Amino acid sequence: MKKTLAVALVAFAMTSTASARDYISIAGSSTVFPFATIVAEKLGQNPKFKTPVVESGGSSVGKKGVCDGIGTQFIDIGNASSRMKVKELEYCDKNGVKLTEIKVGYDGIVVANSKQGERLVISRSDLGKALTAEVPNADGTAWIANPYKKWSDLKPAYPDVEIRVYGPPTTSGTRASFVELINQKAYCGKDPVAKKLSAERGDKKGKKCRAMRTEGAYIEAGEQDNLIVQKLNEDLTTYGIFGFSYLDQNSDSVQGAVLDGVEPTFEAIGSGEYKASRALYFYVKHQHIGVVPGIEEYMSEWLKHWGDDGVLSDAGMIPLGKVERKEMIDRMNNLPVLKAKDLK
Repeated sequence: MKKTLAVALVAFAMTSTASARDYISIAGSSTVFPFATIVAEKLGQNPKFKTPVVESGGSSVGKKGVCDGIGTQFIDIGNASSRMKVKELEYCDKNGVKLTEIKVGYDGIVVANSKQGERLVISRSDLGKALTAEVPNADGTAWIANPYKKWSDLKPAYPDVEIRVYGPPTTSGTRASFVELINQKAYCGKDPVAKKLSAERGDKKGKKCRAMRTEGAYIEAGEQDNLIVQKLNEDLTTYGIFGFSYLDQNSDSVQGAVLDGVEPTFEAIGSGEYKASRALYFYVKHQHIGVVPGIEEYMSEWLKHWGDDGVLSDAGMIPLGKVERKEMIDRMNNLPVLKAKDLK
């Protein structure tokens, strides 16, 4: 009886708190942000619901924020351009939060510069070599601070300008994906010398190569990708890292680097030919569904616009294939609880 009463009191408290907010609160990835904003605005056209409030801040902000707790002082949905890790889900479990993971599409990671500057045509391995904090010394016997000052120091064919790349901070899913795909896998996972030295220091997977340079070659520029685009147009010798959708939206002024002979295009990313790409997600909190109005309808709104010819595709999001799309629809309908085993 006491247990039943306690549960009832918790449910009443949650409902009472939730009644103070009649709109959906969403935060997280700056890459998912424009797509989530489009969906939120579409839902807001329904007079039954207020337009959800969508904020950026980075994937870490979204994944942590949705796990921070239950109640309307916490967000309802977290956006991410890097998948939740087991450690992040454990934080959810600690706070009693249950989630369902929804994959909504794909996005490429591009290195871009002003169209008035020299386009970067480079291998993914050399790109990682240019930006990782440490590289092997000349005789391949030890790690040293990255000595490369100019792109042309790597190969004469590369631009004869200083390596200066604007990019997101450590809270960003874009950065997490970039350092894994480029620094770790394409450089330290493929370069024979770097791979050998990584193994010798007990780092067979090359995770230590994810560390980015800090002396000015890589410049953290916050979570607002539009500001990076602005900086590229102000300094024609600089480059920037952001999601393909921002390249697509600013194609009149910036151009994407060619990686391993492949240009970042909608078709190349969708086919997998362009290797620097990742999945996009949102994580919905079970305990807020049915309490904060419109969450189920918000998920349904994604279904209307994420197809091959949908408005999200027009905005630069690479759509899921038919099989994955069906799987995600099933998840929205059945809301399976995300478990640690699902992430391994």
